[in-house]
Amino acid sequence: MSISMLRVSTAGILTLLLAFWGCRGGESADRSPSNSEPAIPDIAYVTNGIAGFWTIAQAGALDGGKDFKVKVDVRMPAEGAIDQKRILEDLLARGVDGIAISPIDPDNQKDLINESSRHTNLITHDSDAPETDRLCYVGMDNYQAGRLVGQLVKEALPDGGSIMLFVGRLEQLNAQQRRQGVIDEVLGRSNQSGGPIDLPNQVLEGNNYTVLDTRTDQFDRSKAKANAEDAIARFPQLGCMVGLFEYNPPACLLAIKEAGSKNIKLVAFDEAEETLQGILDGSVHGTVVQQPYLYGYESMRILAGLARGDRSVLPENGVLHIPAQMIRKNNVEAFWTDLKQKLARGNP
Repeated sequence: MSISMLRVSTAGILTLLLAFWGCRGGESADRSPSNSEPAIPDIAYVTNGIAGFWTIAQAGALDGGKDFKVKVDVRMPAEGAIDQKRILEDLLARGVDGIAISPIDPDNQKDLINESSRHTNLITHDSDAPETDRLCYVGMDNYQAGRLVGQLVKEALPDGGSIMLFVGRLEQLNAQQRRQGVIDEVLGRSNQSGGPIDLPNQVLEGNNYTVLDTRTDQFDRSKAKANAEDAIARFPQLGCMVGLFEYNPPACLLAIKEAGSKNIKLVAFDEAEETLQGILDGSVHGTVVQQPYLYGYESMRILAGLARGDRSVLPENGVLHIPAQMIRKNNVEAFWTDLKQKLARGNP
């Protein structure tokens, strides 16, 4: 199904589902264990795909469910925007009390998000949809995080060089902003968050650096590795590979090892085990990590409060920024130990 068909069908399907839900009067009362006890809020946490990154976020959401006394349903779409749409329709028909979603394609999902927001408390996390009726966004400033990645690239290639970027998809706002932050930093541009976006499929030059291209894979792991292999074969001058989604750096790392390329540096994003181990053994220069555990945990805190009528939980200006961190060899062990502890606590 095309994106345009997705947009056309959204309103009609949601109208039918929500009319049915409205006739039932929702399900909040049905979830109450008895007439004298308050209902336990039913909260959904919807990701934009399946990855180790989301396992960490799930741990935070489940811990938040325990601490804030809500029922948590974590959904991970396997088939992109179409699957995410189906998940939302199912959750709304069930009458959930809140949804935290990482939109895959905010421009084309605007109607879906707005319609959903009319019937439940809806917030975004990880990737925002600021032009919609979402109540708030929980996550980092992806543009500034991209600039941190650019700083790591400049450390890895202090004299300049050629760079290739790898990311799952560019429809997501977080991917667009993250990529632009890297480009602006390495090319020596001023800070222009919210500024113009460089189109992919063009060579960008400046400040002794050349950004050769941006390759996407639509969350296809085999394609992610094939993209890395093709870049190594096609550009013998390639100096640094930059993976911007959690699974991209491990794919690049494997391609580099199999090709026997000893001169290509690797800069990462997120905290895949292969990435962290690569930093320890010197095959990865460094990574910029989000705090997905807090994305899940803070989303549950906010939605639990909203479900109970407390709007003071909403952050000022509608954004709860969770700062990114730069991980290098000097701090990777401490970071990894803390991550393992959080995963153990939030293990479903």
